[in-house]
Amino acid sequence: MLAESLRSRFLERSMPYRDNFLLAALSPKDRGLLEPHLQTMQVKQHQLLFEAGEEVQATYFPTSAVVSLVVALSNGESVEAAMVGRDGVVAAAASLDSRISLSRGVVQLAGELMTCPAQALKAAALQSPTLLSLLVRHEQTLFAQAQQSAACMANHHVEARLCRWLLRARDLAGRDTLLFTQEYLAEMLGVQRTSVTVVAHTLQQAGFISYSRGKIQLLNVEGIRDGACECYAVVRSQHDLLLGHNRRPSS
Repeated sequence: MLAESLRSRFLERSMPYRDNFLLAALSPKDRGLLEPHLQTMQVKQHQLLFEAGEEVQATYFPTSAVVSLVVALSNGESVEAAMVGRDGVVAAAASLDSRISLSRGVVQLAGELMTCPAQALKAAALQSPTLLSLLVRHEQTLFAQAQQSAACMANHHVEARLCRWLLRARDLAGRDTLLFTQEYLAEMLGVQRTSVTVVAHTLQQAGFISYSRGKIQLLNVEGIRDGACECYAVVRSQHDLLLGHNRRPSS
């Protein structure tokens, strides 16, 4: 029994793809097409994975890291369009013949991800209709996220947007402690830092979060959910509609 338990733990550690819900949901046949090409990569916060307008060389399956897809403006500012973590893949469009990235890929939260050469993912998708379908549906979820983000920025107050953003980051990171500076939060939300400072103070006074030196601790998740705009639930429901079988429930 002990030997079997140790063997099981070793196999779990030796198969990091299990920490990415999309990879874990693949059939053994589809996973077998990708496994020879997957490599684990440690990434740092704010690390640039690819720039807008560049040809994408690799795709990324986060296991503990979280990646933001960011749109840069001519004045030097940038706004987040979508967020990808352990529930998906970054730059999968490269496997669907969209070789040039339309956004910047930046590591939002440090951790690990698995990389796969874009051409290898494309070759696997061409061999498997089920894998190709999954990738297409995943790209639909990112498009839906970007649409919802645009509507959110135009219609919802900063406090509701920040609550929504923190919940999404928590879901993808799988933890209640998030390392973000106020400057970074402001950049992702497309607002002034002073606005984030005021809202963070309000949430801290309410006992929803504690914030100190770039570390945010989510203390009352239900309270934050109550304060979030409808976009958090909408994005989750859209993901469930397209990729529901890949989601693991969050607490």
